[in-house]
Amino acid sequence: MTNDHKITSIEQLEDLYGQPVPSSLTKEIDYISDHYRAFIEAAPFVVLATVGPDGMDCSPRGDPAGFVRVVDRHTVLIPDRRGNNRIDSLRNIVQDPRIALLFLIPGVGETMRINGRADIITDPELCASFAMQGKLPKSIIKITAQRVYFQCQKALARSGLWQEDAKINRSALPTAGEMSQALSVDQDFDGAAYDRDYPERMKKTMY
Repeated sequence: MTNDHKITSIEQLEDLYGQPVPSSLTKEIDYISDHYRAFIEAAPFVVLATVGPDGMDCSPRGDPAGFVRVVDRHTVLIPDRRGNNRIDSLRNIVQDPRIALLFLIPGVGETMRINGRADIITDPELCASFAMQGKLPKSIIKITAQRVYFQCQKALARSGLWQEDAKINRSALPTAGEMSQALSVDQDFDGAAYDRDYPERMKKTMY
């Protein structure tokens, strides 16, 4: 591989790929339509991408469908549930409000995308309205939508993501405990114990 085959300009990209399919442009709007809202409210999972001075972050967020609250045609709210306190996405938002969301719905080939700007809100009443199992999120991510559109089915069809025979047995891959033990500086870290205790620990720390 040489630099002779490296794309370095928009002109080269456009020469290689040609013009966009017209429908790929008309489906992008600057508000959340009723059709698009239906997809957002049916999604139990969204990938959240942010950018900051130290780089980018892409984080999975999930809850029962409807957890991403559509407030109006330009605003959605996402509760920030309990995690590991790295808060990479939140750190980025504080420094650079640009954000992108990718919504997935089990069994559905199309995905929904929102690009916009985010704020972190800690209003007590708002946080209380997102309570789960009696636990409140510490903050709410408020997204102001600027570009909203759906993605066609090709990527999910090629991946077979929702097909039963595409599922991989979890035992075929390293466990969280095995990976953590291999990377731990603590020589006493017990990966097997971590894996054994995790199901019960997850019940207590889900929210």
